[in-house]
This record gives sequence, structure tokens and C-alpha cells, in this order.
Amino acid sequence: MSERFKGTGVAIITPFHDSGNIDFGSFEKIIEHIISGGVNYIVALGTTGESVTLSRDEKVAVLEFVVEIVNKRIPVIAGLGGNNTQEIVNCVRNTDLKGIAAILSVSPYYNKPTQRGLFQHYKAIATWCPVPVILYNVPGRTASNITAETCLDLAHACDNIVAIKEASGDLSQIMKIIKDKPENFLVISGDDMLTIPVVAAGGSGVISVLANAFPVQCSELVSQALKNNFKSAREIQFRFLEIIELLFTEGNPSGVKEMLSLMNICHNNVRLPLVPVSRTMHTRIQKAMEEIAKG
Repeated sequence: MSERFKGTGVAIITPFHDSGNIDFGSFEKIIEHIISGGVNYIVALGTTGESVTLSRDEKVAVLEFVVEIVNKRIPVIAGLGGNNTQEIVNCVRNTDLKGIAAILSVSPYYNKPTQRGLFQHYKAIATWCPVPVILYNVPGRTASNITAETCLDLAHACDNIVAIKEASGDLSQIMKIIKDKPENFLVISGDDMLTIPVVAAGGSGVISVLANAFPVQCSELVSQALKNNFKSAREIQFRFLEIIELLFTEGNPSGVKEMLSLMNICHNNVRLPLVPVSRTMHTRIQKAMEEIAKG
């Protein structure tokens, strides 16, 4: 089952009209853009999808729409996490996960649980979840790090916890997980900038923000890295170093929505408390994209 999540995943944005409502017309364009770009799977309702600003009904509508448009061409993963364990368990039990290949569950934020609390949190979710569970460690946002030891305990204790999206930026921690993980447990980079070192250490790919705009190049980078063709992978990575930094300088997904706007795929609308990038950042992103287009 975990083999389905190797390669390039896309943390897909949720596009909005100027009115603030979900722009489903642009959403379809984005889905077709990334599938035609050769990505391996889509993650909806993640951080990049601004899931925390969506209502319950909007989240249901987004999942149903993504599943319908993808139409089984590639796996769809649903972001389903938070800092109230019982609420997540209830959501898992009451959400129609037909057409969903797995859930990606971010570690609890704000509460700052202990490692024992994190273990019990994920064990409770895994106990009730009818599809595989992918852990999501992003301490820069949650103020709570899933240590290598806790990740490994969960991987060995819960059969349907099949992977971790690791966005700690701590390569030592990531390598400890890879060294002692179960054979079929995947370690996925949660950072576009660290895709190559994570794959080189034995990771299985990336869940990418950049691939919203540049799916062909991101897919090729990961494909070459997984084949141990690191020279080719580096050439692609180095071309995109500046633009990856610009993705996050003024917040995610503001940066990638600006790129998609420049590509005439969707508008650069985000929901408060996020705001669109500044005029200065717009100019920097536009210039960087022009340089990439020159090859």
C-alpha cells in the first residue's frame, strides 16, 4: 500500500474567487495541470490548501471535488489533523473516505503535548481510521516535534501508519527514522529544498508546494534522485533554489498562488490572516520565473 506514496506528491492549493468563495473552475485547471505534469499523488486540505480557514462544509466539498476530477488517475490524500484528538477521531469516523487513499495528519499544535501524548494521539487516530495514516511533523508550525523514537514506536505499533511527512528540517532526525523504520514505512520530505538529501538518505520522495506551479520539473527531480542520478537531480534543484525560497518568504501559499496567477491558472487570493504577496515580492517572483523560462 505504501508504494502508492512514493515519488512526488503535491500539497495542492485551494483557489478562491475575489469574493472569497472557492473557485472550482480554477481548481480543476490546477488539478489537470499537476496530473499532466506527472506527479504521483495529490494531498488536499493540507497547510498549503489553507484548510484551517475552510468550514466543515467547504472541506467536504473540496474532497468530493478533488476525488471526482482526479477520477482515480492518481491517489488522493486528505489532510485530516488537529489538536483535539477526539474531534479528529469523530471526523475520521464520520467522513466519507471513499476515493481517499490515505489521510495526512498534522501533529497537534498549540497544546504542546509530550511524546507520550503524541504517541497516544496518533494511536487513537490509527485505531479508528479505515485508510492508511501518514504522520506530518512540522514543528516550525506546531511547536511540537515528533521525535525519531516516537515516530518509530508508532510505525512499529500501528500497521496502518505507513509514512511520515518530515518537515522538521533536521536531517539527523530524519536519518535516524530511515535507519530503523519498518521496511515498508516511507519517509517523505516535507520541504522542497531538502528533497535530494532526504532521498539520498533513503527517503521516498517529497510532498511539494513548488509542484503546484512546476509539476514536470519537480517530478523529474524526484525521479532522477530515486534512480540515484543525483547529478541530474541537482541540476534541476539548483535552477529552482531562488524560487523555492521565494515561495515561503511572505507566507505559504501566498508565494505559490502568486506564481500560479502569473501563469494564468488562478487568482492570487488567500484568506485572512494570510494576505497576497507584496508588490516587491511579486516583482521578484516574476523575475525568477522569467529566468527559469529561459532555461
